[in-house]
Amino acid sequence: MSQFSVSNLNIRGWKLVYLDRIRQQYLKDRAAHWNKVAVNLRYKKLGSYYKKRLARIYSLCIPPGARVLELGCAEGDLLNALKPAYGVGIDFSDEMIKLAKRKYPKLNFIACDAEHLNIDDTFDFIILSDIVNDLWDVQEVFTQIKKVCGKSTRIILNLYSHLWEWPLLLAQKFGLSRPNLPQNWLTREDITNLLYLADFEVIRFWQEILYPLSTPLVSSFANCFLVKMFPFNMLALTNFAIARPRPNQGPVMDNPTVSVIVPARNESGNIREVLSRIPDMGKETEIIFVEGHSKDDTSAVIEKTIAEFSNRKCKYLRQTGKGKGDAVRLGFSHASGEILMILDADISVAPEDLPKFYETLVLNKAEFMNGVRLVYPIQKHTMRFLNLVANKAFTVIFSWLLGQHMKDTLCGTKVLWHRDYIKIAENRAYFGDFDPFGDFDLLFGAAKLNLKIADLPVRYYERKYGKTNIRRWRHGMLLIEMMLFAARKIKFI
Repeated sequence: MSQFSVSNLNIRGWKLVYLDRIRQQYLKDRAAHWNKVAVNLRYKKLGSYYKKRLARIYSLCIPPGARVLELGCAEGDLLNALKPAYGVGIDFSDEMIKLAKRKYPKLNFIACDAEHLNIDDTFDFIILSDIVNDLWDVQEVFTQIKKVCGKSTRIILNLYSHLWEWPLLLAQKFGLSRPNLPQNWLTREDITNLLYLADFEVIRFWQEILYPLSTPLVSSFANCFLVKMFPFNMLALTNFAIARPRPNQGPVMDNPTVSVIVPARNESGNIREVLSRIPDMGKETEIIFVEGHSKDDTSAVIEKTIAEFSNRKCKYLRQTGKGKGDAVRLGFSHASGEILMILDADISVAPEDLPKFYETLVLNKAEFMNGVRLVYPIQKHTMRFLNLVANKAFTVIFSWLLGQHMKDTLCGTKVLWHRDYIKIAENRAYFGDFDPFGDFDLLFGAAKLNLKIADLPVRYYERKYGKTNIRRWRHGMLLIEMMLFAARKIKFI
């Protein structure tokens, strides 16, 4: 090796040692600072309203009984508020960890640096609350997180907005908040990019907390309502993000089984065509007809057609309740497939499009597939003009409410994993039995579970038999009621 090459290696090695020393000093200063905060009783009650508000927001994203890891757990208040079945908190402040262990002995706390995670376990949720602003290397921490992620893990983080840099410094000066050392001020784009570099994809961003003090009426109005509205959301104190591990190439599951639920009311002229056109998918395709109080001979036609197609796995269920939503839930409760699909019996969406939904779900490009009728040209008599306008208006509103873009919330074709539907059903008590259509019960449930929702464009065809079961004005009023209901349960909290 030449003398020049040896000199280059020596210089490079010296630089690495120098940079490591800077990093170690940075971490040492941070740890000393938070050790001081932990033992100083004067800081204990500062920001109590802010912390309670954060706990409320996180608890709406994380159900009780989950496996939760918190990076930068401090004294463990947030982790404890989430009621995990298995909770682990890590922090590089020894004093914070001592305090956390005393306060919450049933939880697990570890003193370590987030850049060197040494945990041999996986978690349902990993949270980083107000720690990203304090990290030496944010990308490295995100990379370390990947070690403790499963396929369905969700990363939830919040960080201060750059707009609040000076107000926070002023609050610290007057002793109204805990003191901080110089912070990283990261934008939404910075976080998205750093998560992407660590193999995560962001599901949604949103803003919270406009007024971080406890003032009767003012706090609730500002933080439950104003901060959700433009332009007030641009002034929010903290930005939230939910991300998931970016899917690898290849199927999540080899050849999963499929159940196609076909709600049918007054659709006798379509039954045979539906059954003959639904393609075989996966290891096995099950077709479940749910007949709902038809005035024509739909019931008899279903039985006759199933007998003719004896080579296919079919079930026939008679609905005792009312509405498509009830029919879908009945069909799902009897389904044996690992993937659940809804196909309307009017054949306005071609059954031949279902394999597209199947493939996208199996490749983990999304966890909830939503059909979209508003991309391709619509045939002349398939959707009246006022219906089209209303559909687009509701789509914009519901996308805003759910925090994920959807181009068509009212398309009847929706596809999801059976395992995720079980979770939606278990959490249904949060929303209640409010949806006669079935679409929004699933959409709200998927959003509450932080599932990745994706639109899939389909052609929308004119029905060949019968009349639509949709009543424009009555069902339009129901949609408005559900919009207000969703705002109360999901948005304005």
